[in-house]
Amino acid sequence: MNTTAPVESPFRRVASDFAASWLALAGLAVFVLILIVALGAPLISPQNPYDLAELDILNSKLAPGGRSIDGLTFWLGSDDQGRDLLSAIFHGLRISLGVGAVSTLAALAIGLTIGLAAAWFGGRIDAVIMRLVDIQLSFPAILIALILLAVLGQGVDKIVIALITVQWAYYARTVRGAALVERNKEYVEAAACLALSAPRILFRHLLPNCLPPLIVVATVQVAHAIALEATLSFLGLGMPITSPSLGLLIANGFTHLLSGKYWISFFPGIALLVTIVSINLVGDQLRDVLNPRLQK
Repeated sequence: MNTTAPVESPFRRVASDFAASWLALAGLAVFVLILIVALGAPLISPQNPYDLAELDILNSKLAPGGRSIDGLTFWLGSDDQGRDLLSAIFHGLRISLGVGAVSTLAALAIGLTIGLAAAWFGGRIDAVIMRLVDIQLSFPAILIALILLAVLGQGVDKIVIALITVQWAYYARTVRGAALVERNKEYVEAAACLALSAPRILFRHLLPNCLPPLIVVATVQVAHAIALEATLSFLGLGMPITSPSLGLLIANGFTHLLSGKYWISFFPGIALLVTIVSINLVGDQLRDVLNPRLQK
């Protein structure tokens, strides 16, 4: 009789360990809800907040629960241009999540390629790459982004370029450290003895074993990119005024805080906070699950 215990799949183990934290599950549920709302914003929004034909200045700065002259209820109030804040937040989440995801994926692709090359070739190539990484990481990310946007100007593509520039170094350093640990292991030496090409060894054999720390860093960096985009838009250097963004919505209501119109900034700020916290909760649990040293 075979008494060998069945081997648990890595995916099932990770899912089981992740589900052990109710905070992480709550964060994941909130983030999935936010993602659904953002993707379905054009369908579920009561109003298109950036269609001038649907706006009326007479509906500006209505308090939460106020009704427009057309009978539309503004559940979260309206801003100084007569836009429904609930609809504007839905569209703002769509832009913020899109910018965060695109910039993170592009920076991840660039950073892991550079980090793998530094770890594999070593020598002067590694020294030059890591000195560039050290120089960039010695400056605050927002400072580099501000300088780039001051040169490039406003626009979705410009802010994505700025976010990629400030993020790639994190991935390069992370994947280099993981690849240096894996490089001298037997499976890599066996692949080299079979005369496999360097790209095949790097991306088919070395990279899969470097993914756990990259997944954690990428999750955290999505939240960082969203917060950075909102900060730049709040300062007037991010999204143009014609593009919905949570940072722009907060900036639009900032001047009205002292007059008691708190909702114009308050509700977009809450939406931004909940989004970032939910992503960070998921990232923290992934870090604990994928790093055996942190497991209890």
